[in-house]
Amino acid sequence: MKKTDLVTREGYNKLKQELDYLWKERRPEITKIVSWAASLGDRSENADYTYNKRILREIDRRVRYLRKRLEILRVVDYNPQQDGKVFFGAWVDIENDDGGTLSFRIVGSDEIYGRKDYISIDSPMARALLKKEVDDEAIVTTPEGPKVWYVNTIRYQQDEL
Repeated sequence: MKKTDLVTREGYNKLKQELDYLWKERRPEITKIVSWAASLGDRSENADYTYNKRILREIDRRVRYLRKRLEILRVVDYNPQQDGKVFFGAWVDIENDDGGTLSFRIVGSDEIYGRKDYISIDSPMARALLKKEVDDEAIVTTPEGPKVWYVNTIRYQQDEL
């Protein structure tokens, strides 16, 4: 499935901050270690050189990915017209017939890592909830079959610029 190229302002700022850190701080630090280790001579048995060279490749791979993603991502800011309905960036509280509840924010696929309270706009749950209002039911298709969830609350927080 193709990723949707949307991101919240907060998510964009975090990705940009990660790129700046990797490129301006972490990479020069590791490059210095690699240069020092290379100056010691035989690189084939030099653990410092081998290990840090691998870290440098991982940093470069992540930097390339972030630069490409940041170019194509579209920042979606809060709009008062969204109030009352589920759209990108909404915090949603839902409940099923068994009384089970979930609370999460619908964000871009680049923002969900390391967060248990964020779900991707591309997920079946988010797709089922889009444009729903409080007390609406959303039918989510799962491998076990369709599941019904009811929207309890919808709220938006304006991201800091």
